[in-house]
Amino acid sequence: MSWAGPEDIFLSTSLASYLDKKLLVLLRDGRKLLGILRSFDQFANAVIEGACERVIVGDLYCDIPLGLYVIRGENVVLIGELDLEKEELPPHMTRVSAAEIKRDVTRALLAP
Repeated sequence: MSWAGPEDIFLSTSLASYLDKKLLVLLRDGRKLLGILRSFDQFANAVIEGACERVIVGDLYCDIPLGLYVIRGENVVLIGELDLEKEELPPHMTRVSAAEIKRDVTRALLAP
């Protein structure tokens, strides 16, 4: 006996069009992950290859490499495909190291 009806086919295949494409995944805790979707299941659990966390502070950003990453579906807020032909960020954004981002975050938190 199967619980899935014909209308449920869209739930399981909704991420199928994103397989092997570069995605941006926004998580419930506010983190932004970038990587290539390699697998998913009916709960939207996803496997991202070449994942990195993008941290943005003002006009500065850095990408922290994570490698192969498994994301629990209940933590996903949004998944979107990135257009590889367009720039990912506005031209005024500056790429810096993770240490510089951490220093700026710390400075912002300690400022009166």
